[in-house]
Amino acid sequence: MRTLAIAALQTAPVAHDLEASWDRFAQRVRTTRELFPHVQLVVVPELFLAAEGPLLEPAPADWMHRAAVPVPGPLTDRIGALAAETGLWLVPGSLFERTPEGAVHNTALVFSPDGELVARYRKVFPWQPYEQAEPGDRFTVFEMPGVGRIGLAICYDGSFPETVRQLAWLGAEVVIQPTLTTTRDREMELVCARANAWTNQVYVVNVNTPDPYGVGHSAVVDPEGTVRQQAGPGEEALVDVLDLDAVTRVRRHGSAGINRPWAQLARYGAAIELPMYRDGVIQPPAWQQQD
Repeated sequence: MRTLAIAALQTAPVAHDLEASWDRFAQRVRTTRELFPHVQLVVVPELFLAAEGPLLEPAPADWMHRAAVPVPGPLTDRIGALAAETGLWLVPGSLFERTPEGAVHNTALVFSPDGELVARYRKVFPWQPYEQAEPGDRFTVFEMPGVGRIGLAICYDGSFPETVRQLAWLGAEVVIQPTLTTTRDREMELVCARANAWTNQVYVVNVNTPDPYGVGHSAVVDPEGTVRQQAGPGEEALVDVLDLDAVTRVRRHGSAGINRPWAQLARYGAAIELPMYRDGVIQPPAWQQQD
């Protein structure tokens, strides 16, 4: 049996204090290691290490650029050292990454228990017009040896079916989705999490920020679209052991023993015309008027 023991920490940073947020992150990770020694991977919400504050709390001027860091750099060195110290896979939510060219991305990182930075994913679908980070242009998966392949998404990415479909096409069996949702559309995000899990036959681990920074309600969804766990609005730790062989079973025999979309795509996919994806590039529909 291939299993992945996770801890999705629905916890908040210290608003607009990068060092205090780092200290909180490190403390949460060490405490998780102590309390749940079987856990292999720890994930926290989106922009935790960027110390984002509550929606209606004024942020310091130009906070995104002030919080942005190079990758690799001093912060990634600290995260890697913490991963090596605790022997954990770490997905430290996301942070603001500053590129050598000066662009800023909302970026999720993955560190192995050896302290190595093994994956970097730049959010493809920033929550515009509210989020000012530059979008990424590709989706990312990484291997956990002896476990399986994991995909990365960030918050609003889950509202686009292309995201998890592409991650699953790349072989992902679990999608880790750090989130920072502060608004009442959280209910629809959870609908999307279940739909993305069911239609692509993957686990979705969606971890949101708690009240008062976000609205919480993190969730772990299995490859048949069933919610295994869902948090309330406050600070919580969702600890679960995911059976990755269940993904194989569901894809082979069907969700609820009935539906096998990947098998059907394999049979007919090459014959289907998909003008939306002409030449491998998403084509805007004719009705779409650019703002």
